[in-house]
Amino acid sequence: MSKISKLFKGSSSSSSSSHYPSSSKSRHGHRSRTGPTPQEAIHKLRETEAMLAKKQDFLENKIEQEIMIAKKNGLKNKRAALQALKRKKRFEQQLTQIDGTLSTIEFQREALENANTNTEVLKTMGYAAKAIKGVHQNMDLDKIDSLMQDITESQEVAQEICDAISRPFGDAFDEDELLAELAELELEESMTNMGRGPSVPTAKLPTSKLPSTRPSQRTQSKKRAEDDDDMQMLAAWAV
Repeated sequence: MSKISKLFKGSSSSSSSSHYPSSSKSRHGHRSRTGPTPQEAIHKLRETEAMLAKKQDFLENKIEQEIMIAKKNGLKNKRAALQALKRKKRFEQQLTQIDGTLSTIEFQREALENANTNTEVLKTMGYAAKAIKGVHQNMDLDKIDSLMQDITESQEVAQEICDAISRPFGDAFDEDELLAELAELELEESMTNMGRGPSVPTAKLPTSKLPSTRPSQRTQSKKRAEDDDDMQMLAAWAV
């Protein structure tokens, strides 16, 4: 029997033996452990990604070191150079495996994040749907119809009030009657004018008016007389 078969056999026997205690614990009322939450799983995946990224950096440094060793030995120590190249190949294989593992972990983390986001979105949508349902439960369609009818009636009453306020006060006259009365008055006036004889124009006699002196001329003549008096006084003093 190989070691692998022994290992699986031992694990199966241990699992079968451990089945009964767990069942007995469940019988005693102990609560079974639930799975991790999405946040915990995402956190663990990110930690694993960080660890593998560090391992990548380590392997890349080791590969560079082995290349330097192989170049350094070269033809001087061919055996050491070959050993360095073999180690480089193993490091490269490990680096390729880590790259594949990281791709798988990233895909799993993204799928888990998307599922968690969708779950939260669905929860929010369900919460909103319950809120909308609760709001609609407090609404009565009959009350809404009666309210709209009241609003319509109020608008009609307001329109009637506006029409009543804007209506002009006083007596309303018929314009056709007024025009007919005006035509009768014009006809009577024309008949009266036709009954009268032609009027003889009276000639007005021309009246002669004496020229009157203007105020400005009077003022000038008075000023001249005063100047003449002043000149006569000066002449008397000079003598």
